[in-house]
Amino acid sequence: MKNPRKIQKGSESMNEKDEKKAPQTFSVRTDLAIEARELAQKDTTDALEGVAVETDEQADYSLTHVHILSPAGSARMGKPMGHYITLESEKLKENDADCHEKLIGLLAEQIRSLAKPKREDCILVIGLGNWNITPDALGPKVISKILVTRHLSGTLPAEIEKAVRPVAAVSPGVMGITGIETGEIVKGIVDKLHPSLLIAIDALAARRSNRINAAIQMSDTGVAPGAGVGNRRMLLDEAHLGIPVIAIGVPTVVDGATLAHEISSQLGQPACEALDDLSQPVMITTRDIDREVADISRMIGYAVNMALHPHLSVADIDLYLS
Repeated sequence: MKNPRKIQKGSESMNEKDEKKAPQTFSVRTDLAIEARELAQKDTTDALEGVAVETDEQADYSLTHVHILSPAGSARMGKPMGHYITLESEKLKENDADCHEKLIGLLAEQIRSLAKPKREDCILVIGLGNWNITPDALGPKVISKILVTRHLSGTLPAEIEKAVRPVAAVSPGVMGITGIETGEIVKGIVDKLHPSLLIAIDALAARRSNRINAAIQMSDTGVAPGAGVGNRRMLLDEAHLGIPVIAIGVPTVVDGATLAHEISSQLGQPACEALDDLSQPVMITTRDIDREVADISRMIGYAVNMALHPHLSVADIDLYLS
């Protein structure tokens, strides 16, 4: 007579094996509007309702404008209504000073088109993220390149005073360092300074690894601190702060499960066993992340300076920051 316990054990083992092979429910993680559009457009050639897209392809870069115009477009894209501008270029990761200067000027134009600040308005620049973790240090590093001028009001020669806009900048850290919600810190500063505009810089997550440190997204929809690593906090947007918010972000990581899913999909595999090992979040970045984040932080900082102080050149900013 066969041992029923042994049969039951074998049956259980087979069930466990089948469960491991079963496809997992999975959601692709990306903060980029261009990638959200790619996903929404994946199974159709029809134009997305409530979404308009314009792309300018050049030799060294591509510039894509995604306009989410309606609630239907917002629901399809999974992003708030607004204007998203993405600059993509492999030159962002290369040591090419001439190309970097051209891209800085282009970034400044796009930031200015979103912000439309008046000269006399005070602008607050916030660098989000953890300065102790390189892929999350983009915001704090950008802040180190911002020309702060609010404290100089009334102390400069008249001809310079007329050309200088009051700018304040701060990197509030993360709740793990301060014990304070980032949104609470920013809201307190906004209520005290009464700036007319907030520019927030943060690291993002991409769906594809070739976009790590090779894309810069700008939008007028605000930002959710920590979104790139799945740790969403209080939204920094006009609804919460009472002032317009321009968000500038760079994808510095790819979620490990997202990358595994993309690879298995491209290979035509309906499921990927490696996803079983990625139940806990794993973030993937580049080997040269230190240099790349330092370089792209400088470019964004200089672009913000030129957007807020249009009379400045890269050489001028080098002089003032030296």
